[in-house]
Amino acid sequence: MIDAMWLPVVAAISVAVTLLAQLAWRLARGSRDLGSDAERATFRTLSLASRAAVHLRGGLDTGEAHRAARSLKALLGSDAIAIADRNGIVSVDGRLDLGPEAWQLASGVIETGQRQLLSTKAGDAVGAPIIANGRVVGVIVAFAAKVRPPLVRATTEVAKWSGAQIELGGLEASRAALAEAELRALRAQISPHFVYNALGAIASYIGTDPERARDLLLDFADFIRYTFRRQGEFTTLAEELKSVHSYVELERARFEERLSVTLRIAPETLATVIPFLSLQPLVENAIRHGLEPREHGGTVVISAVDDGTHTEITVDDDGVGMRPSELRALLTDSEPTDHVGLRNVDSRMRGIYGDDHALVVETNPGAGTMVRMRIPKSQPFNETERQVVG
Repeated sequence: MIDAMWLPVVAAISVAVTLLAQLAWRLARGSRDLGSDAERATFRTLSLASRAAVHLRGGLDTGEAHRAARSLKALLGSDAIAIADRNGIVSVDGRLDLGPEAWQLASGVIETGQRQLLSTKAGDAVGAPIIANGRVVGVIVAFAAKVRPPLVRATTEVAKWSGAQIELGGLEASRAALAEAELRALRAQISPHFVYNALGAIASYIGTDPERARDLLLDFADFIRYTFRRQGEFTTLAEELKSVHSYVELERARFEERLSVTLRIAPETLATVIPFLSLQPLVENAIRHGLEPREHGGTVVISAVDDGTHTEITVDDDGVGMRPSELRALLTDSEPTDHVGLRNVDSRMRGIYGDDHALVVETNPGAGTMVRMRIPKSQPFNETERQVVG
C-alpha cells in the first residue's frame, strides 16, 4: 500500500508519463504526415533542384553559378563541387583549394566533350559536360574520397539537367527580346499615321477653340508617354484604358460626331494584368479600318467581363468588316499589312499564353468586326506581373 505522502509524487509521475506518451504519439503521427522516407527524399531533391534552377537560367557567366553550387553539391551528396565555363572555374563549394584540380579535369572535358575521371591527392573527381544548344558550355566536377558508379551517373544527369536549365533561360531571354521587338513594331506604326492626324486635328482647334486644343495636346502627350514607356511588357486593364481614352479623344477631334465609343467594363476586371499595348491596337484597328471608310462613321464598343478563370475583353465595331478569307490571310501570312496591330496582338497572345489564347475574330463585309481576347486571371509564370505599374 502506498503511503499517503507519496501520492502527489506518484500522481506527478503518472501525468508526466501520460504527457510523454502523447508527445511521442504526436511526433510519430507528424512523421507519418510528412510522408515516407522515399517521399521526403523526393521532396528534398525537388527542392534542391528548384533552388539551383533559378540561378542557372541566366547562364554560367552571370555571377549566379556560385549560388547554384551549394544546392547541386547537396543534390549529388559529394564532398565538394566545382562549376566551370569555357574560360575557367566559376564556383567551388566544399573546399576552395580544389580549383586547380577542378580546372585540370574540366578543361579535358571541354576539349573532348566527354565525361572524365581524375585521381588527386585530395581524392577522386568526376567531370561531366554541361551541354546547351548542342555545345559544351561548361562542366560540373564532383569530388569524393572515392568516386563510385552512382556518383558518376548522378553527376552526368545533373550536368544534363543544368544544360537544359541554361537552354530554358536562353529561350526566356529570346521571348523577352521578341516581345520588345514586337512593341517596337507597334510604336513604329504609331509615328507616321497617327501623329500626323493627331497634330493636324490639334492645329485645327488652335484658332477656334484654344481650350480644346490644349486638352487635346495633353491627351496626345499622355498617349505618347504611355506608348513609349520602358516599364515592362505588362500593364493592367485600367492603365491600358487610360491610354485608350487619350487615343479616342484625339480620334474624336477628327471624326467629330462620326465616332461613338461605349465602355462596358466590369469593375472587377480593371486589375487584370494584360500585355502592354494589347487593347489600344485593337481599338485603333476598329476605328481606322472599320469606321473610317464609312461615310457616317460608327460605334466601337469595348467590353470586359469576368468569367471566373479569365477576363474576356472584346472590341466590337459596326464598320465595313471584311471577308473571312482576308482575315485568315492577314493573321497567317508574312506579307506586310495595314492591320499590323491586329496581327501583332494575336502573335503576342499566342506567344505569352499559348495558341488556345489566340484572338477570336468574327467579321463579314458590311457586318462589322468583333475581336475577343481572353486573359488568364492567374499568371504564376509571369514574373513581371509583380512589376506592373499601378
